[in-house]
Amino acid sequence: MNVIIAESYEDGARKAADLIEKIVRENPACTLGLATGSSPVGMYQELARRCKEEGLDFSQVHSVNLDEYVGLEGTHDQSYRYFMNTNLFDHINIDKANTYVAKGVGDVEANLKEFNEVLDRTDIDIQVLGVGPDGHLGFNEPGDTLYDGAHEETLEDSTIEANKRFFASKEDVPTHALTMGMGNIMRAKRLLMIISGNKQEAATKLLMEDKIDPHCPCTFMRMHRDATVVIEKKLAQEIGYIH
Repeated sequence: MNVIIAESYEDGARKAADLIEKIVRENPACTLGLATGSSPVGMYQELARRCKEEGLDFSQVHSVNLDEYVGLEGTHDQSYRYFMNTNLFDHINIDKANTYVAKGVGDVEANLKEFNEVLDRTDIDIQVLGVGPDGHLGFNEPGDTLYDGAHEETLEDSTIEANKRFFASKEDVPTHALTMGMGNIMRAKRLLMIISGNKQEAATKLLMEDKIDPHCPCTFMRMHRDATVVIEKKLAQEIGYIH
């Protein structure tokens, strides 16, 4: 596992964007696996800047997203389709027809079937990941069992608690989500995790311990042959990874 120490959140965003840019320039028709949350926002802003100012071309790029809330239309301002449009797709020259975010409304089983069919026929060149404080990836929550394929996940109270700041109240936070499974994530050719904020527990288990633990899904990254972690220097120091 390759670990990149960033001086700041902004520096981490630039370093992560460098990795995405290299893949896009080497293979203009690549497929990006994308994530939502605060961790990748800076990287998306930097990629948008490079598209506008430096000619980074996304016109042939495809993308598929990790997850989506059950019960939110793509036009809802907290849906992950809306997040991707407003944080990235609206600011780069990507064809939105080539971007896939699972449907959050309608028949859940039909939406899951479609999601799995898309994943089965898609080779993801690099999967972007954030991480929850408890180590969850996408909405793969800690537990005795993790899933291979895309599935519906019941969200832990800690996840709902962490996301309530984006909604009018905790009661408005969806309780279920569709998410890629751990197998889908691990089958990507490369993994790129951005760790920022108060993620001491997850970062410690990923970088400082030797266990692969389903109760901390991010530890499965240790098994991947081409995984990169971008972590802020302050957090790396807090967990004792660097001094």
